[in-house]
Amino acid sequence: MAADPAEFENHDSPENCRIDALKLTGFRNYSSLSQEFDARPIVLTGRNGAGKTNLLEAVSFLCDGRGLRGAGYGEIAGHNAESEGTPGWAVWGRIMGPNGQVEIGTGFGSFAPDVPENRRAVRVNGAPARSLSELGEYSRIIWLTPAMDGLFTGGASERRRFLDRLVVTVQPHHRRQINAFETAMRQRNALLGEISPDPTWLDAIEAQMAEHAVSIAAARLETVALLTAAIAGRTRSAFPSARLELQGTVEHDLAAMAAVDGEDTFRAKLHANRAGDSAAGRTLEGPHRTDLLVFHDGHNIPARKCSTGEQKMVLVALILAHAGLVRELTSGVAPILLLDEIGAHLDSPHRDALYGEILDLGAQAWFTGTDPGLFASLGNDAQHFNVEAGAVLLL
Repeated sequence: MAADPAEFENHDSPENCRIDALKLTGFRNYSSLSQEFDARPIVLTGRNGAGKTNLLEAVSFLCDGRGLRGAGYGEIAGHNAESEGTPGWAVWGRIMGPNGQVEIGTGFGSFAPDVPENRRAVRVNGAPARSLSELGEYSRIIWLTPAMDGLFTGGASERRRFLDRLVVTVQPHHRRQINAFETAMRQRNALLGEISPDPTWLDAIEAQMAEHAVSIAAARLETVALLTAAIAGRTRSAFPSARLELQGTVEHDLAAMAAVDGEDTFRAKLHANRAGDSAAGRTLEGPHRTDLLVFHDGHNIPARKCSTGEQKMVLVALILAHAGLVRELTSGVAPILLLDEIGAHLDSPHRDALYGEILDLGAQAWFTGTDPGLFASLGNDAQHFNVEAGAVLLL
């Protein structure tokens, strides 16, 4: 499976979405780091607590959202940040993405003096980004972490976030619709909490919510349909086939009617549910309650009823199918894959199958693990680094 590293030296090729350089300042256990990479997959090995997952988390901040851990921004500053007088953190990356090479910088605290206290600053090629969602135009990053092992057995909110991450890598503006819907929903909830809420203002807010809700549901339905087709096309994969279903009122209605009718239907539901939502103190129906149901197609059973190992393989299958879909839709630009401790959860044949599929995709995957032997079969097809106490050394 060995390949000549020179094959990866064409930095103008659109075939790989990749990180060419990464710089960290005050990020968790990295007081300072500057490292360059080529387009091959990246293997990060080292002892527990060395900072392997911290590197993946830093990379995840080069796209929109709160990173692969979902941590509060204030939790990320390095352990010695306050004593050193730098209570903040910064991540910079030079990325080859769908629109060519771009430099993305993001920071928090002392590195983001011009943004509100609870937000992070984002710059694209040195200029302030319009919003976090703008990053979706320049980077495609998806991840799989041990924290996601309970995805199928946990609450709907985790599966919904997973789904929306998949949608964003296909339709970057999806996050804007989610943010706009949630803002309008908070306004409606606050208004319903008043003794005599203004019905005209409620009508206006509910019209906004309906418009955004239908856009969200339509993007989810389209992505699930595309992903279903991509899964069906994976006839030679070592990983199981999966079947996906969306369980949500707006998605259900929109599957059977035009978008304009879907807006009218959801707006009418919001109007009819005002009393119940007021009593509950929250909006009880909408795309914020949608669930993603996943089935092991070979066994024809819900993934939540599968063994832990089978659930892991279903998740891997979904990530690989989605990566292939993104590449197809972006004229050959596969997303960056962040795969934390993935090798420890697969047997040797499935590890090799995973590596083979990633190499076939041309994706720059970032692997972490404590045992370098788990990645030995990648050989020169990957870049191998040792991570130790906030330092990254090429092996």
